[in-house]
Amino acid sequence: MSNRSRRPAAVRVGSQPLKRRVTAVVAVLAAALAAGGALPAAAAPATGSGDAVRQGLERLVREDGYPGALAAVVGGDGRTRHHTAGVADLRTGAKVPVDGQVRAGSNTKAFTATVVLQLVGEGKVDLDAPVERYLPGLVRGDGIDGNRITVRQLLQHTSGLPDYTARMMADYSGEASRHTYYQPRTLLDTALAHKALFAPGTGWAYSNTNYVLAGLLVEKVTGRPLAEQITRRVIDRIGLRHTYFPGVGEEDLRGRHPKGYHEARPGGPLQDITRLDPSWGWAAGQLVSTPGDLNRFFSALMGGKLLGAAELAQMRTTVAVPEDAAMHPGIRFGLGVTSTPLSCGGLAWGHGGSIFGYTTRNAVTDDGRAAAVAVTALGTHMPEYRDNAQKLVDTALCR
Repeated sequence: MSNRSRRPAAVRVGSQPLKRRVTAVVAVLAAALAAGGALPAAAAPATGSGDAVRQGLERLVREDGYPGALAAVVGGDGRTRHHTAGVADLRTGAKVPVDGQVRAGSNTKAFTATVVLQLVGEGKVDLDAPVERYLPGLVRGDGIDGNRITVRQLLQHTSGLPDYTARMMADYSGEASRHTYYQPRTLLDTALAHKALFAPGTGWAYSNTNYVLAGLLVEKVTGRPLAEQITRRVIDRIGLRHTYFPGVGEEDLRGRHPKGYHEARPGGPLQDITRLDPSWGWAAGQLVSTPGDLNRFFSALMGGKLLGAAELAQMRTTVAVPEDAAMHPGIRFGLGVTSTPLSCGGLAWGHGGSIFGYTTRNAVTDDGRAAAVAVTALGTHMPEYRDNAQKLVDTALCR
């Protein structure tokens, strides 16, 4: 059942004028001013608790160099507030659309894990069974054996499987690779050509390969495409109206969206990389969503609307992340979700995602607060990268 129909009206906070350190953007602004044009007018400043989020978004644009930023925040009163900053298009200066669509990247993993755990609840999958039971003969390589890797280890990144993206990242931003359709088996074969990182269950390492296998497992067990299963079991079930799994060959975003940008080299000019084939992410990162829909998904998930109590408890059972691999201090990994300590106390649950063109950070609390922040470039490729989007999520939840 959709919870959108019950949510109160959203409040928009508009964009503010910005300055950029990136040469390409400075040129755009200079040209507009030289021609006698005006920068997009700022909306009247918000007052109250939304100020910190609005100001945080403006800093992401002004100081961290993101072209655009958008956020959706659900407060303790249950009301959703939307905020934007920067521009949706560096060429035209168009405004960032409120709750616009973005590529959600690794948030897809939480959707995939939810489907796997639904199958666990239906008695069709055993978390502690070897992957070999469901995908016989498929997982083989140097130090890699599907008989020794469990379904749980896939979902929790304790399998030791090498990450195929580590081998493809540099090539994918190129024009040809960006528009190539990748079969899931191609992604898997790329990973299996390399040695295992460690014996299953003896370490932790984030690997997109785990979720390619989880997606293949879903298809084998259900006999249906992964995209269909995610759509029917998750997206349609809770009424996510602006979230979808792109079809084969689908390179454009369907709804209103800010353009996504990429630096081919640190400090270099930003390139429009909005149009691409996301099959490279598949079960690990292909979804398109909005900040508002991501809040609704994680709130429904943590609220027990998608999983039974036993399966949700398994999802929320976490393991520590090695300090040198932790994306944020204190982060722990469950099955497709993470827990992160809040500066105001307690834990927030979510995942986050990074993919060429977009970075999202998001989390929800058990008492109903939620926050999602999206920026329009792959954050780890920005100069002097600081994950201030994640810090802003904490600010939004703790304000």
